[in-house]
Amino acid sequence: MKHALIALALVAALGGCKTSPTGRTQVALYSDSEMSQLGGASFEQMKKEQKINKDPATNAYVQCVADAVINVLPQQYAQQEWEVVVFDEPSANAFALPGGYIGVHTGLLDVAQNQDQLATVLGHEVGHVIAEHSNERVSQSQLLQTGMQLGAVALDMSEVSYRNEIMQALGLGAQFGVVLPFSRTHESEADEIGLELMAKAGFEPQQSVALWQNMAKQGGARQPEFLSTHPAPSSRITQLQKQMTNAQSLYSSAQKQGKRPQCR
Repeated sequence: MKHALIALALVAALGGCKTSPTGRTQVALYSDSEMSQLGGASFEQMKKEQKINKDPATNAYVQCVADAVINVLPQQYAQQEWEVVVFDEPSANAFALPGGYIGVHTGLLDVAQNQDQLATVLGHEVGHVIAEHSNERVSQSQLLQTGMQLGAVALDMSEVSYRNEIMQALGLGAQFGVVLPFSRTHESEADEIGLELMAKAGFEPQQSVALWQNMAKQGGARQPEFLSTHPAPSSRITQLQKQMTNAQSLYSSAQKQGKRPQCR
Protein backbone atom coordinates (compact mmCIF):
# COMPACT_ATOMS: atom_id res chain seq x y z
CA MET A 1 0.00 0.00 0.00
CA LYS A 2 2.77 2.43 0.93
CA HIS A 3 4.59 1.85 -2.36
CA ALA A 4 1.34 2.17 -4.32
CA LEU A 5 0.55 5.50 -2.69
CA ILE A 6 4.05 6.77 -3.40
CA ALA A 7 3.72 5.71 -7.03
CA LEU A 8 0.35 7.40 -7.40
CA ALA A 9 1.62 10.55 -5.74
CA LEU A 10 4.51 10.59 -8.23
CA VAL A 11 2.07 10.21 -11.12
CA ALA A 12 0.07 13.11 -9.75
CA ALA A 13 3.15 15.26 -9.41
CA LEU A 14 4.46 14.47 -12.90
CA GLY A 15 1.35 14.30 -15.01
CA GLY A 16 -1.81 14.85 -13.00
CA CYS A 17 -1.65 18.55 -12.24
CA LYS A 18 -4.04 20.96 -13.93
CA THR A 19 -5.27 24.48 -13.34
CA SER A 20 -8.93 25.24 -12.65
CA PRO A 21 -10.78 28.11 -14.40
CA THR A 22 -10.09 30.29 -11.34
CA GLY A 23 -6.36 29.52 -11.38
CA ARG A 24 -6.30 26.92 -8.61
CA THR A 25 -3.87 23.99 -8.96
CA GLN A 26 -5.62 20.61 -9.16
CA VAL A 27 -4.66 16.94 -9.15
CA ALA A 28 -6.63 15.23 -11.92
CA LEU A 29 -5.36 11.76 -12.81
CA TYR A 30 -8.05 10.74 -15.27
CA SER A 31 -8.66 11.59 -18.90
CA ASP A 32 -11.77 13.34 -20.18
CA SER A 33 -12.91 10.12 -21.84
CA GLU A 34 -12.55 8.15 -18.60
CA MET A 35 -14.55 10.73 -16.67
CA SER A 36 -17.19 10.81 -19.41
CA GLN A 37 -17.57 7.04 -19.11
CA LEU A 38 -18.07 7.34 -15.37
CA GLY A 39 -20.56 10.19 -15.80
CA GLY A 40 -22.51 8.35 -18.47
CA ALA A 41 -22.70 5.09 -16.53
CA SER A 42 -23.82 6.92 -13.40
CA PHE A 43 -26.49 8.87 -15.28
CA GLU A 44 -27.90 5.72 -16.88
CA GLN A 45 -28.11 4.13 -13.44
CA MET A 46 -30.04 7.11 -12.10
CA LYS A 47 -32.52 6.97 -14.96
CA LYS A 48 -33.21 3.33 -14.14
CA GLU A 49 -33.77 3.98 -10.44
CA GLN A 50 -35.58 7.32 -10.37
CA LYS A 51 -38.89 8.36 -11.84
CA ILE A 52 -38.45 10.65 -14.84
CA ASN A 53 -40.81 13.59 -15.26
CA LYS A 54 -42.71 13.51 -18.55
CA ASP A 55 -44.54 16.85 -18.41
CA PRO A 56 -43.80 18.63 -21.73
CA ALA A 57 -43.99 22.16 -20.32
CA THR A 58 -41.69 21.41 -17.40
CA ASN A 59 -39.13 19.68 -19.59
CA ALA A 60 -39.22 22.43 -22.22
CA TYR A 61 -38.65 25.07 -19.54
CA VAL A 62 -35.68 23.29 -17.96
CA GLN A 63 -34.21 22.47 -21.38
CA CYS A 64 -34.49 26.11 -22.45
CA VAL A 65 -32.56 27.36 -19.42
CA ALA A 66 -29.99 24.59 -19.75
CA ASP A 67 -29.46 25.33 -23.45
CA ALA A 68 -28.85 29.01 -22.77
CA VAL A 69 -26.18 28.17 -20.19
CA ILE A 70 -24.61 25.45 -22.35
CA ASN A 71 -24.29 27.87 -25.28
CA VAL A 72 -21.84 30.07 -23.35
CA LEU A 73 -19.62 27.26 -22.06
CA PRO A 74 -16.02 26.96 -23.24
CA GLN A 75 -15.95 25.53 -26.76
CA GLN A 76 -15.08 21.93 -25.86
CA TYR A 77 -18.15 21.77 -23.60
CA ALA A 78 -20.53 23.86 -25.70
CA GLN A 79 -19.97 21.65 -28.73
CA GLN A 80 -20.67 18.34 -27.01
CA GLU A 81 -24.16 16.90 -26.82
CA TRP A 82 -25.80 17.42 -23.40
CA GLU A 83 -28.61 15.26 -22.06
CA VAL A 84 -31.00 17.02 -19.68
CA VAL A 85 -33.43 14.97 -17.58
CA VAL A 86 -36.03 16.16 -15.07
CA PHE A 87 -36.61 13.71 -12.22
CA ASP A 88 -39.81 13.54 -10.19
CA GLU A 89 -38.12 14.06 -6.86
CA PRO A 90 -39.20 16.54 -4.14
CA SER A 91 -35.71 17.54 -2.98
CA ALA A 92 -34.40 20.92 -4.14
CA ASN A 93 -31.47 19.49 -6.07
CA ALA A 94 -29.77 19.46 -9.44
CA PHE A 95 -26.49 18.01 -10.67
CA ALA A 96 -24.24 17.82 -13.72
CA LEU A 97 -21.86 15.01 -14.62
CA PRO A 98 -18.79 14.71 -16.85
CA GLY A 99 -19.70 13.72 -20.38
CA GLY A 100 -22.61 16.12 -20.75
CA TYR A 101 -25.38 15.11 -18.34
CA ILE A 102 -27.68 17.36 -16.32
CA GLY A 103 -30.33 16.23 -13.86
CA VAL A 104 -32.92 18.49 -12.26
CA HIS A 105 -35.29 17.51 -9.46
CA THR A 106 -38.81 18.87 -9.67
CA GLY A 107 -38.47 20.05 -6.07
CA LEU A 108 -35.89 22.60 -7.21
CA LEU A 109 -38.52 24.30 -9.36
CA ASP A 110 -40.46 25.20 -6.21
CA VAL A 111 -37.42 27.04 -4.84
CA ALA A 112 -35.92 28.45 -8.04
CA GLN A 113 -38.91 30.62 -8.82
CA ASN A 114 -37.93 31.96 -12.24
CA GLN A 115 -35.59 31.25 -15.14
CA ASP A 116 -32.79 33.37 -13.70
CA GLN A 117 -32.80 31.50 -10.40
CA LEU A 118 -32.84 28.14 -12.18
CA ALA A 119 -29.91 29.35 -14.31
CA THR A 120 -28.06 30.12 -11.07
CA VAL A 121 -28.26 26.47 -10.05
CA LEU A 122 -27.54 25.01 -13.49
CA GLY A 123 -24.59 27.36 -13.96
CA HIS A 124 -23.24 26.24 -10.61
CA GLU A 125 -23.63 22.54 -11.39
CA VAL A 126 -22.10 22.83 -14.86
CA GLY A 127 -19.35 24.86 -13.20
CA HIS A 128 -18.40 21.73 -11.27
CA VAL A 129 -17.99 19.90 -14.59
CA ILE A 130 -15.89 22.46 -16.45
CA ALA A 131 -13.71 22.91 -13.36
CA GLU A 132 -13.20 19.11 -13.30
CA HIS A 133 -14.18 18.79 -9.67
CA SER A 134 -15.33 15.19 -10.17
CA ASN A 135 -11.91 14.30 -11.60
CA GLU A 136 -10.32 15.82 -8.50
CA ARG A 137 -12.57 13.81 -6.19
CA VAL A 138 -12.02 10.53 -8.02
CA SER A 139 -8.28 11.21 -8.12
CA GLN A 140 -8.18 11.99 -4.41
CA SER A 141 -10.14 8.83 -3.65
CA GLN A 142 -7.75 6.82 -5.79
CA LEU A 143 -4.74 8.27 -4.02
CA LEU A 144 -6.20 7.64 -0.58
CA GLN A 145 -7.78 4.25 -1.25
CA THR A 146 -5.94 2.50 -4.04
CA GLY A 147 -7.75 -0.75 -3.38
CA MET A 148 -11.03 0.71 -4.57
CA GLN A 149 -9.85 0.62 -8.19
CA LEU A 150 -11.85 3.69 -9.18
CA GLY A 151 -9.96 3.70 -12.45
CA ALA A 152 -12.01 0.79 -13.80
CA VAL A 153 -14.38 3.20 -15.52
CA ALA A 154 -15.45 0.86 -18.31
CA LEU A 155 -17.24 -1.55 -16.00
CA ASP A 156 -21.01 -1.69 -15.85
CA MET A 157 -21.99 0.47 -12.86
CA SER A 158 -24.56 -2.07 -11.69
CA GLU A 159 -21.80 -4.65 -11.24
CA VAL A 160 -19.04 -2.50 -9.79
CA SER A 161 -18.17 -3.56 -6.25
CA TYR A 162 -17.51 0.02 -5.23
CA ARG A 163 -20.40 1.72 -7.03
CA ASN A 164 -21.38 3.86 -4.04
CA GLU A 165 -17.83 5.09 -3.59
CA ILE A 166 -17.65 5.99 -7.27
CA MET A 167 -20.97 7.83 -7.09
CA GLN A 168 -19.75 9.74 -4.05
CA ALA A 169 -16.52 10.63 -5.83
CA LEU A 170 -18.61 12.12 -8.63
CA GLY A 171 -20.43 14.24 -6.07
CA LEU A 172 -23.51 12.00 -5.92
CA GLY A 173 -24.88 10.12 -2.96
CA ALA A 174 -25.91 6.52 -2.53
CA GLN A 175 -29.46 7.87 -2.80
CA PHE A 176 -29.07 8.77 -6.46
CA GLY A 177 -29.63 12.44 -7.23
CA VAL A 178 -29.00 13.66 -3.68
CA VAL A 179 -25.93 15.81 -3.88
CA LEU A 180 -23.13 15.01 -1.47
CA PRO A 181 -20.84 17.86 -0.57
CA PHE A 182 -18.03 18.83 -2.77
CA SER A 183 -15.40 20.59 -0.72
CA ARG A 184 -16.08 24.19 0.26
CA THR A 185 -13.38 25.20 -2.20
CA HIS A 186 -15.21 23.40 -4.98
CA GLU A 187 -18.53 24.92 -3.97
CA SER A 188 -17.15 28.46 -3.89
CA GLU A 189 -15.43 27.92 -7.22
CA ALA A 190 -18.62 26.55 -8.81
CA ASP A 191 -20.57 29.53 -7.45
CA GLU A 192 -18.10 31.94 -9.07
CA ILE A 193 -18.09 30.10 -12.40
CA GLY A 194 -21.86 29.66 -12.36
CA LEU A 195 -22.49 33.35 -11.74
CA GLU A 196 -20.35 34.26 -14.74
CA LEU A 197 -22.06 31.65 -16.92
CA MET A 198 -25.59 32.79 -16.12
CA ALA A 199 -24.65 36.43 -16.70
CA LYS A 200 -22.97 35.63 -20.04
CA ALA A 201 -26.12 33.74 -21.05
CA GLY A 202 -28.27 36.81 -20.40
CA PHE A 203 -29.81 35.86 -17.06
CA GLU A 204 -30.13 38.50 -14.35
CA PRO A 205 -27.21 37.89 -11.93
CA GLN A 206 -28.92 39.56 -8.96
CA GLN A 207 -31.40 36.70 -9.02
CA SER A 208 -28.61 34.45 -7.74
CA VAL A 209 -28.93 36.23 -4.41
CA ALA A 210 -32.70 35.78 -4.46
CA LEU A 211 -32.23 32.08 -5.14
CA TRP A 212 -30.11 31.60 -2.03
CA GLN A 213 -32.54 33.65 0.00
CA ASN A 214 -35.23 31.22 -1.10
CA MET A 215 -32.97 28.33 -0.16
CA ALA A 216 -32.47 29.81 3.30
CA LYS A 217 -36.23 29.89 3.81
CA GLN A 218 -36.28 26.13 3.29
CA GLY A 219 -34.21 25.64 6.47
CA GLY A 220 -35.32 24.58 9.91
CA ALA A 221 -36.89 21.20 10.60
CA ARG A 222 -37.33 20.50 6.89
CA GLN A 223 -33.91 21.69 5.73
CA PRO A 224 -33.20 20.31 2.24
CA GLU A 225 -30.20 18.05 1.94
CA PHE A 226 -28.86 20.47 -0.65
CA LEU A 227 -28.37 22.92 2.22
CA SER A 228 -27.24 20.47 4.86
CA THR A 229 -24.23 19.45 2.82
CA HIS A 230 -23.22 22.83 1.40
CA PRO A 231 -22.02 26.20 2.72
CA ALA A 232 -24.68 28.33 4.42
CA PRO A 233 -26.78 30.51 2.07
CA SER A 234 -25.66 33.64 3.93
CA SER A 235 -22.02 32.87 3.13
CA ARG A 236 -22.81 32.19 -0.51
CA ILE A 237 -24.77 35.42 -0.79
CA THR A 238 -21.87 37.41 0.64
CA GLN A 239 -19.46 35.92 -1.89
CA LEU A 240 -21.88 36.40 -4.78
CA GLN A 241 -22.34 40.05 -3.88
CA LYS A 242 -18.57 40.55 -3.96
CA GLN A 243 -18.55 39.25 -7.53
CA MET A 244 -21.67 41.11 -8.66
CA THR A 245 -19.97 44.08 -10.34
CA ASN A 246 -18.20 41.80 -12.80
CA ALA A 247 -21.33 39.71 -13.29
CA GLN A 248 -23.42 42.79 -14.05
CA SER A 249 -20.88 43.86 -16.65
CA LEU A 250 -21.07 40.44 -18.31
CA TYR A 251 -24.87 40.62 -18.17
CA SER A 252 -24.91 44.04 -19.84
CA SER A 253 -22.65 42.75 -22.61
CA ALA A 254 -24.91 39.74 -23.11
CA GLN A 255 -27.96 41.98 -23.36
CA LYS A 256 -26.24 44.11 -26.01
CA GLN A 257 -25.50 40.92 -27.95
CA GLY A 258 -29.20 40.06 -27.93
CA LYS A 259 -28.95 37.26 -25.38
CA ARG A 260 -32.35 37.56 -23.72
CA PRO A 261 -33.62 34.09 -22.76
CA GLN A 262 -37.39 33.68 -22.75
CA CYS A 263 -37.83 30.41 -20.86
CA ARG A 264 -40.53 31.51 -18.43
